[in-house]
Amino acid sequence: MDVTATIHGLIGGVLIGLSAVWLMATLGRIAGISGILSGLLTRSSPGDSAWRLTFFLGLISGPLILMLLGSGLGEGLGNVVNAPAKVIGEPAGGIGLMLLAGLLVGVGTGIGGGCTSGHGVCGMARLSTRSIVATVTFLLVAMLTVYVTRHAIGGGA
Repeated sequence: MDVTATIHGLIGGVLIGLSAVWLMATLGRIAGISGILSGLLTRSSPGDSAWRLTFFLGLISGPLILMLLGSGLGEGLGNVVNAPAKVIGEPAGGIGLMLLAGLLVGVGTGIGGGCTSGHGVCGMARLSTRSIVATVTFLLVAMLTVYVTRHAIGGGA
């Protein structure tokens, strides 16, 4: 077991939970990323857009800062397969596949009425039946995808 990766995951999970609690406590909003982003793109109210933009910029600022500062900062923080000193690597399937996957995730969040952060972190914490069903569905489909990718068609890492 990779203890460093486990600790990083634990710290990340705690920070996600704290940010969800902070957003609910201060603004009464659920930290569902798809809802925050779609609200940012479709709403015109400046008061509503400001917190959404700040939240979104906070999400992307960490990886961007790590990329800008280079690998010196990333020592011991690596998470790239076969390159443990790297913090952020190239997409495994290429940019096109990553864009297609992102589009499919966006469509899925529309169909599912939210994303893993909204349902999995916030909805399950509120014991929402809809969110529990959605999260179980996310997990089952993810496991099926890994099985098919790695074993049925022989791809993946």
